[in-house]
Amino acid sequence: MRSAPPARGDGGGPGLGARWIADDADFAAVVDRLAEADRYALDTEFHRERSYYPKVALLQLAWEEPDGSQIVLVDPLAVDLRPLARVLEGPGLAVLHAAQQDLEVLRRACGAVPARLFDTQVAAAFLGYSSASLVSLVAGELGHRLPKGDRLTDWLARPLSQDQMRYAAADVAHLLELHDRLVAQLEEAGRLAWVADECEELRQRPNGPGDPRQAWLRIKDHRHLRGPARGVAQAVAAWREQRAAAADQPVRSILPDLGILALAQRPPRTPEDLRKVRGLDDRHARGAFGRELLQVVEEGLALEPAKVNEARSDDVDRALRPAVTLVSAWVSQRARDARIDTAVLATRQDLVSFLNGDPDSRLGRGWRAEVLGDDIRALVEGRAALAFSGKDLVLEPRPGPATPS
Repeated sequence: MRSAPPARGDGGGPGLGARWIADDADFAAVVDRLAEADRYALDTEFHRERSYYPKVALLQLAWEEPDGSQIVLVDPLAVDLRPLARVLEGPGLAVLHAAQQDLEVLRRACGAVPARLFDTQVAAAFLGYSSASLVSLVAGELGHRLPKGDRLTDWLARPLSQDQMRYAAADVAHLLELHDRLVAQLEEAGRLAWVADECEELRQRPNGPGDPRQAWLRIKDHRHLRGPARGVAQAVAAWREQRAAAADQPVRSILPDLGILALAQRPPRTPEDLRKVRGLDDRHARGAFGRELLQVVEEGLALEPAKVNEARSDDVDRALRPAVTLVSAWVSQRARDARIDTAVLATRQDLVSFLNGDPDSRLGRGWRAEVLGDDIRALVEGRAALAFSGKDLVLEPRPGPATPS
């Protein structure tokens, strides 16, 4: 394989070495080796400031061979990454840290995501860490100091500097060792199956843009819109999303959020009206763009209220609102007791879903039901109460109604 000068870093151990892969034939050899590996570490660097979809700028891979660990940095600007799908869909375990965005990148670049996934950030949440960064996790578990990186570095620049390569290599250099360490602790705590469930849920979670008709719900202040304005906002935001995707441009370069809100509140009828809309300029009003935008506004005005998408409810019946506060306090206590990140144990939406009787609620099944769900039922049904023991909350059974003599 062709190699750049190896990237070196302290990492708390011997220098990091990484081979630079910028040739399809060399990458094919890497894929052949990875296809035989029981597990491999993976990370990506990408940009999306100037595009609708994430543009992958670097792929980092690490795996173990009899003669030692291997690290490669693959240049997606020179190499077709699609052959990696054979590895991703194979039996090997992919070890990543904070994998959600990487999964989106892999799906777009390779047409696949790992068939088996272990996310070290997810695993750490079951061992007392809260949204642990890779730097803090490697330091806390392995005692290694990763090289500092510039979060604003340009990963699309070529050639990459030695500092960039050192930083990129460090992102995968310790993941397999970290996997060993976390698995041992999870097995001892009896939580490895819980982590497997969470990683599988993450692996299957939809990623990417989603339904364009939901795009208007991501606009700040959309809740202030009333009546037909809501239909206009939904129609225009969906149109903007589709146009941005087709051109692979950021949505803000097509139309700013302020412009969508202004269009919704005072729908224009003519190109002259369009030029007066706050947040828009002359380029939005003239030619085919302006005509298309006016047509979309008309479609939004004609949209039936029942066809306007609503945000998922984040509230419960008024009678159950005190229960949310009570249950939230117990969730925080159980998270501390169990050394599980509160956000992983139960979000507010999880609580609302459970209290609303949603049969698909995460708190009603699996390990969450074991840790929390039965306690919440007892609290809400009045079979248990919370008491303050001096420093912690404790769940105490409540006596049942007296039996008539």
